[in-house]
Amino acid sequence: MDNITLTIIVGVAGLIFGFVIAKMLERGNASKVVGNAKREANSIIKDAEKEGESIKKDKILKAKERFLELKAEHEKEILARDKKMAEAEKRIRDKESQVSSELSRNKKLNEEIQEKVKDYDHRLDFLNKKQSELDKLHKSQVEQLEVISGLSAEDAKEQLVESLRSEAKSDAMAFIQESMEEAKLTAQQEAKKIIINTIQRVGTEEAIENCVSVFNLESDDVKGRIIGREGRNIRAIESATGVEIIVDDTPEAIILSCFDSVRREIARLSLHRLVTDGRIHPARIEEIVKKTKKQIEEEIIEVGKRTVIDLGIHGLHPELIKAVGRMKYRSSYGQNLLQHSREVAKLCGLMAAELGLNAKLAKRAGLLHDIGKVPEEETEIPHAILGMQWAEKHGEKPEVCNAIGAHHDEIEMKSLLSPIVQVCDAISGARPGARRQVLDSYIQRLKDLEDIAFGFSGVKKAYAIQAGRELRVIVESEKVSDDAAAQLSFEISQKIQTDMTYPGQVKITVIRETRAVNIAK
Repeated sequence: MDNITLTIIVGVAGLIFGFVIAKMLERGNASKVVGNAKREANSIIKDAEKEGESIKKDKILKAKERFLELKAEHEKEILARDKKMAEAEKRIRDKESQVSSELSRNKKLNEEIQEKVKDYDHRLDFLNKKQSELDKLHKSQVEQLEVISGLSAEDAKEQLVESLRSEAKSDAMAFIQESMEEAKLTAQQEAKKIIINTIQRVGTEEAIENCVSVFNLESDDVKGRIIGREGRNIRAIESATGVEIIVDDTPEAIILSCFDSVRREIARLSLHRLVTDGRIHPARIEEIVKKTKKQIEEEIIEVGKRTVIDLGIHGLHPELIKAVGRMKYRSSYGQNLLQHSREVAKLCGLMAAELGLNAKLAKRAGLLHDIGKVPEEETEIPHAILGMQWAEKHGEKPEVCNAIGAHHDEIEMKSLLSPIVQVCDAISGARPGARRQVLDSYIQRLKDLEDIAFGFSGVKKAYAIQAGRELRVIVESEKVSDDAAAQLSFEISQKIQTDMTYPGQVKITVIRETRAVNIAK
């Protein structure tokens, strides 16, 4: 491209030179013109060469700049391409890890499915064998019937189906239609009517639980004998029964105070026997208390038997009867548990009869719905679930077990008895004056006090008395020394301060006594 430019410049210079010569020849100065033309031509050529060099350098610079621009663009494209390739590789690695994890999970699932398939195949084989045995038995019975009736099975079936099909279809459709229309119109009104009639037909009574019993005496002289020399008799009674005995100025009466009604009843009966017998001393007191405890256990069973007989319930397991009897000495929010359960049983029977259901089964479910509240050992299982487990263990029907377990919505209701028991439980517990929550929390606080004491080694008995203001702890003299007894009292007090919330203060009394017993023969 530079040579062409130089050629053009030389050509133009030649033309100019010729034109100048011509002019100068015309004037007659040919030699002078030729010299001037040569000088001008040389200068023009030099200028052209210089301009060509500058043009060449400029083009080279532009070419280098263009090359650098193209190189930069190419590098950018390469970097962008490398970045895309790195992102693609990362996505591929992520997908490979996902695929590997999915393959491992699928492998485990396949193994589980294969095990289940084997189990199902085994069960299917077993069922097929049973089905073949049933088919053989059914076939033999059909053959016997065919011989007796003189008709084949297919002929008898066709005759029976044809005679009943049209009649049953029309009757069923009419009955369904009438029932649906009647239910839509009267369902809510009938439900309210049944509940109101059931409540009106049951006589209720107030069931507020007390924490004290009054023991009447023939004279005030007996008080001294109960107290004993230096208070040994009254201390022996309190230690053996766990009941606080309050002897005050009340004429011909002493007060038995305890949150546990079973303990209070044992103390009352024991005092009655001791006063009647006249022999009141520590050894006699322990003997009478043991006999009374056994009598109370027998009375619990007797109460359970009388209850089921009064309600017309038959075939109840002895353990369930015993649980029903224990409800006499338990309360729920101040309401006696046995009275509440009897009331619920009567309500369930009446409501089931109104609905055309099995009234006896409903009574059974209503009586047993709270047996989970009287366990012999403390448990964390909700009382409804525990009661259902007991009922299942002792052979109660599935409808009864479901009604017991579902009356607080802890499991799904599966029969009509379940909502009936739930409604009747609410009716009995929600009526005015039926329950009192303060007493229940107070009793729980006293139980917690005793449980804290039993958590220490060497404790034989623990009784919360004086409305929870004093905790008497009886320890085993072989395991706990006098010094250890003082330390035990301090540790129990610190444990109570840390774990419990209570009004006022609690006095902890640790009692340690040593006995020496010999028998003269």
